[in-house]
Order: sequence, then C-alpha cells, then structure tokens
Amino acid sequence: MNVKGLCLVLLALLSMFSTAMPEVTQPFYKDKPFEQDYAEKIPLSEEFSRVELLTVSADRNGRIQILSSKGLLQIYQGELVRENQYQPLRDMKIRGLDTYKNQFVYLTDKILLSNAWAGNFLVPHEMPDAHLFKMGDKFDFLIGGKRTFAYFHDDRQAAKWRTNRQQIKQIFYDRVGRRYFLVFDTHIDCYSPGKEVVTIFKGQHLNCLEMLDGNAVIILGTRDGSIKLDAKSFQPQGPIQKELPWPDIRVIKQIAGKIWFGTPRGAFALRQSGQIDYYAGGRWLVDDEVVDIAPGPGENVLLLTRKGLNIIHFVKMTLFEKASHFEKLTRMRHVRYGFNSPLRLSRPGDLSTGTLEDKDNDGLWTAMYLGGELFRYAATKSADALENCHEAFEAMERLEYINPLNGFPARSFVRTGYAVHHKDRWHPTQDGYWQWKATTSSDEIVGHFFAYSIFAEVIAEESWRERAIILMDKIMDHIVRNDFYLIDIDGKPTDWGKWNPDYVNKFPKGVGDRRLNSVEIISFLQTAYHFTKKDVYRDKACELLDKYGYLDNIMTPMKEIGFVKGVYLSDTWNHSDDELAFLSYWNLYKYAFTDDLREKYKQAIRSHWEVERPEKDPLWDFIYAMTQVEQFDLKESIWTLQEFPLDTINWSVKNSHRRDLKFLKPNFRRQETLVVLPPDERRMGKHNFNVFELDSDDGGYREYSGDIYLLPYWMGRYLGVIREI
Repeated sequence: MNVKGLCLVLLALLSMFSTAMPEVTQPFYKDKPFEQDYAEKIPLSEEFSRVELLTVSADRNGRIQILSSKGLLQIYQGELVRENQYQPLRDMKIRGLDTYKNQFVYLTDKILLSNAWAGNFLVPHEMPDAHLFKMGDKFDFLIGGKRTFAYFHDDRQAAKWRTNRQQIKQIFYDRVGRRYFLVFDTHIDCYSPGKEVVTIFKGQHLNCLEMLDGNAVIILGTRDGSIKLDAKSFQPQGPIQKELPWPDIRVIKQIAGKIWFGTPRGAFALRQSGQIDYYAGGRWLVDDEVVDIAPGPGENVLLLTRKGLNIIHFVKMTLFEKASHFEKLTRMRHVRYGFNSPLRLSRPGDLSTGTLEDKDNDGLWTAMYLGGELFRYAATKSADALENCHEAFEAMERLEYINPLNGFPARSFVRTGYAVHHKDRWHPTQDGYWQWKATTSSDEIVGHFFAYSIFAEVIAEESWRERAIILMDKIMDHIVRNDFYLIDIDGKPTDWGKWNPDYVNKFPKGVGDRRLNSVEIISFLQTAYHFTKKDVYRDKACELLDKYGYLDNIMTPMKEIGFVKGVYLSDTWNHSDDELAFLSYWNLYKYAFTDDLREKYKQAIRSHWEVERPEKDPLWDFIYAMTQVEQFDLKESIWTLQEFPLDTINWSVKNSHRRDLKFLKPNFRRQETLVVLPPDERRMGKHNFNVFELDSDDGGYREYSGDIYLLPYWMGRYLGVIREI
C-alpha cells in the first residue's frame, strides 16, 4: 500500500492514535555540583601601562601583590595600581617577591625582609644585583644575582659561590629533599646546605622547574616541551613531551592537584585524568604572554601576563545554578521589545558600551529562548518563567500582525529610523512609528512552529493557547494557499521560504536542502493539523509524502548528504541546516499522523543524530532523546553543559597552533579535529555554527544571550533526563 493509501486508511481512525510517546527507561543525570571556572581580568592602570610585570603572590589574608619594574602593585577598582599600604616598601628597591608560611617576603638590593612576624625577619645581604630568592626551612634562604649566589642560615651568610653560567632563571626549594635547584638555560644545578653545588642535568633552552608526586618527580619546562626526571637519579622518565597547546613553557606550578603551565600563548592546566584545560584569548586573559603563576586566595589561580593579572576562579555549581546565571544575564542585557537579542559592544568586552541590535533571525532566536522558558515553566511552574513566556510570545506574535501580509511573520521590527542592517528589507508601518523587516526565511517559520506548539501544550490558560494556535493556522494557511511558498510584500517568494515540490525536488538527493525542506513542511503541516484539525493540512501533507516523494526525501540517510558538483548549496556542510532540522524534528516526530510514520521519522532523526554525535551538542542529543531511545549521549551532553563558559562574549580564539590536538584532513563537514574542544576553549556561537572551527577573529564585540545554554538545559529537565538531586 502506498503512503497516501496508508494515510487515508489510518487517518479515518485517527482517534485511535495519540501523540503520547511510548515509555522506555532512559538514563538521567542527577544535578550535583561540579567545578565551574571563570576569569576575572585586571589590566594595568594607565599610570603603569609601560611597566614590566615580574611575579605575583597571595598571602594568608587574601591580599594579592604583583612585583613590577616600578615596584609593588595591587588591585584596586579593577586595575593594577601602586601598592601603598606600607610606605617603607615604596622607598625600597624591591627585586623579588614570594610567600613563606603564607606571608609576603621581599628581596631588595640590600635586605630580605617581611612585615609579618612583627617585622622581626630582616636579613642584610651584600648582593646589590640580587633578583631571585627562595625560602627554605626555618627562615633559611638562597638568593641569586647575575653570577653570585649565597645561602643564609640563622640570619647569616653560610655559603657563597660564583658561577660562569648565563643568568639564572629560577631557584626552587625541594622541601622533602631539603635542597635547592638552580635553573639555567643549559644546566640544572643542585645545592644542599653544607655540601658542594653539583650539576644534575644538562639540556637545551631550559626555563623552569617544578616537583610532582610528593617531590619524587622533577618536571622541567623548556622552549620545546616538558621533561620529567626521577628526583633521585635525575634520569629522564620518557621522551620530551611536545604534544601540548604550546611547547615554550616559561613557568610550571602544581596547584590543587593540577599542573599549570605558562607560555607566551596562554596557560594550560593538566588534570589528573590527563585532560588539558587551555586558558588563552580574551575570554580568559588580558593578554596571552604568561610570566608567572601562583595559587590565589581560596580555590583561585593567579595568572600574571605581560599586561595584567588574571584570576581564574573555581566555584562549585550545579547545572541549575548555572542556568540561573544565564537567566539573569539574558533578562538584564538581552531583551529588546520582548525579543531575545544580542548585545553589540563598541569596545571589546566592555558591557557598558552594549547596544541591543536587531537580527535577521529575531523570530528564530526568540523562539529558542521562549522554548527554554516554556520548558522551565513546565518543569518548575515558576511565575517568573511564565511572565517571560508571555513577553517573548507577544514579541513573536507582533511579527505577524505588524505587517499587512496575512500569515507572513516579519523577520524583526524596530522604531522608525533605527534600522541598521539591510535597509532595503525594511518597510514602514501604517502609523509611521515602526519599520518591519521582510524577506522572511524558513528559519523563522521553523522557530514559530517550534515555540507555538510547545506554548499551546504547556500554557494552561485557554486564551493564550488559542492565540498560539491562531498564529500557527495563519502561517500555515499562507503557505498552503500560496502553493507552498512564503510570499513577500513584492508578491514574490522569499529566497528561503520555498517548500514547493518544483523547488524541493529539483535538488539531487545528496543535497541537504531537499531533505531539510521536506522535513520542515511536513513538520509544519502535521503540527497545524494537530492543533486546528483542519483536513486541508492533513491532506496536503499526505499528498507531499506520497505523490511528491517527501517521505523518501525525509528518509534519505544523512551520510549520503554531501558535495554535489555544480549544485548550489552543496559546497560545504551547513550547520544552520542542522539547527533547522532538529528543531523541526521535535514536531515531526511528536505530531506524526500514525505510529508507522513516527517510527520512520525516528529512523530519519537517528540518521542525522549519528552524524552530529561528534559535536556533543545537548540540544541535538535531547531532541533525539525525545524519540524515546535509551542511548542518546547523555554523558557527552552533560560535559558540554558543564564546560560551557559563564562569559558569552565572542572573544577571538586561536587553537590551530596547538600540538595536543589530533587534526583531520580537509573534509565536507569542515571538522578540523578528531575530538571537539570544550565550549570554553572555542569561539562563542549559537547552535548553528561549526563547533570544530579552531580560530576566530571576532574580537569581543558581541555578547550572546543565555538561550544557547537555557534551551538544552530546560529541555533536559522537561524530558526528565536531567533531574534535581
């Protein structure tokens, strides 16, 4: 029996079928606290913009001090300014800064001193070129100059020696072995009090040293990677490690179970699991040239770079608490006439310069925010969420009524005179106070049907539900009576509002638009029929499915979609099409006319999901989970939600230089690496951008709304695959 015959037989008994999903046992995630990181960036004040920053340290009181070529600096009102608390320190030539027993200790050209311990620790030295020191045990210490080194014990010099080596780079004290290591460019020397200085290792371009595993292992940072040595034999434990984000390692510190590396191209932390967390670019750092790393107050890590201080904060947070952060961010800075809008910044990262701007896809972006708030309301019955739903819905509703075209939603609207982009697309309203944007695309229609259908199911008040159903009916009527085209104010189809068989089936099956447009229009028709019960929508859907092969189009395996020589729209993978397809899948599956069709749609959705799995996108995973499958990459989705940054500014990012990544050959999907980077290490974007894109020059001129996180999170809560503890 053909599809049309199947439709006619089964639809006659439609009341026997339900849109209820078959029940299966699905895995779920209990929302427990995880470690969330975010950056606090503190640039140099104008007064000190030309100083050289040398080292950073924090004491037991939570104070942070930075040593510069112009003396000590502190944090004040978001900038690095002069340290003024101890007047005598301002008058001293401070050459070194460190902490001992969590108290600040200072090296000057004449003395080593501290203001702790009632100021009793003050030891003169006769090394005017001294610039490095390291405390040992019981207030003994070693200091170093250009060629001279001295060890002090009981406040007196106990040993002194000279060397012909080039300038020393670091002094490190091994508290287990009670010995000092001195790092030079080609040698590591060791001094144990009471013994001779011995050379323990020779190499090239050595920069720094740290000890690991209870001081049983020495790790060296070089210009071309890291080397591990046995702390007793000083023999290398394997080859030099070069598969790092950047191999020129200037500083290494072990802090709270992680090994931190500072380089001229940012910092990275190596977890015990082997995962590398890369901190670089404007999201994390004032600039990328790291000069020092130190433990900060609490659980923080201090990254000193050439132009400022960067505090990496680590806090315990649940996914729900993270969602609350994005709720506040969105409501404070991203609501324009009820739309969900981006914030354009005139200065990189400066939120005070932010201006809300219209976009071509205001309807789609608002629909995705509205969808998240609807799921939130369904899961929590929050009055605040309900109010947000009403506000976003009315903005979308006005898109249809602000123009004279029945059933044609505008892309956006602005007050007259404030249109910024594509001024030829704007048209005045009759009263002259507003302008609306034409050339509406399929993106908008997908968004409207996605949001309105959820609205009509979730919102209990009949008057609001009816408004959503009327909108779906008006849009669907417009498309049907115009032979499956979206007709603009000029009487012509818009560029992307085309679902007519003559247009859809002109593409070879390997071109994504043939499959996508079939998915979209059948999704629209099924949804409209479900809520209005108008036979025309059911009949038209059956006609497209059967007579024009739209079911065959939908069932085209996604692995067969690719480049078709000479065919427009098939040169590269279109990630916006992924977004439109998955949002359409929600209604395609949910409002299928029959169980047989629903099962076929499930296969089609799975085909697409399998291709998208490497992206670890929770929105795609959870929409696939909606089809009641047991396996939908829940672990990967939670990883993405946890790794999503709290900062949604579109900072520039650079990753193509990284040696720790496994690169792929150029391909149709533009997947550059074998494994996707965490969201906080790649460019900021919505669900329609290529998450495998390694570099961007966005520059920090836009802040995105929190809907990117909120929609998948609250969808997960709505579906029960994310649950509160």
